[in-house]
Amino acid sequence: MYAIVNILGQQYKVQGGQKLKVHRLEAEAGKHVELDQVLLVSNGSTVSVGTPTVEGARVAAKVLAHSKGDTVLVFKKKRRKGYQKMNGHRQAITELWIEAILGKGEKFDASKSTAPAPKAVKAEAPAKKEAAPKATKAPAKKAAPAKKAAPAKKAAPAKKAPAKKAAPKKDSKK
Repeated sequence: MYAIVNILGQQYKVQGGQKLKVHRLEAEAGKHVELDQVLLVSNGSTVSVGTPTVEGARVAAKVLAHSKGDTVLVFKKKRRKGYQKMNGHRQAITELWIEAILGKGEKFDASKSTAPAPKAVKAEAPAKKEAAPKATKAPAKKAAPAKKAAPAKKAAPAKKAPAKKAAPKKDSKK
């Protein structure tokens, strides 16, 4: 069973148990929403097409998380004019879990949700704690006997600095 739904001006083909990324919705993460602009419903053998929407049909969904999409780069250039402009944009998106496609008169029980747990927001790192004073130290181990030093190698002869060039003569002509 699938449906075609209009969400904020865009049409999506949805099925039960599907993740969907749409433009930002005004709903809190973890809440259930019902999408009522269903344009088409198909259950395999029959297809209901709306004029413009299917009467009584709804899609139950759960908001998993709010985030930002991938970066879209906008680059403008006019050749031979020295004009270049680069802009970037990240669209605010909402991740939905499609629970069920509901017909006329059907209700969705949120307690029977099959959605995965919402993504946890990363908490800020705790402030650094002051180091506790070192009260006891483990006894030091006995040092291994020192090895005999290897015979010293002869140093390479020092390189001479390059000779300095004489300064050019000044012309006294004016």
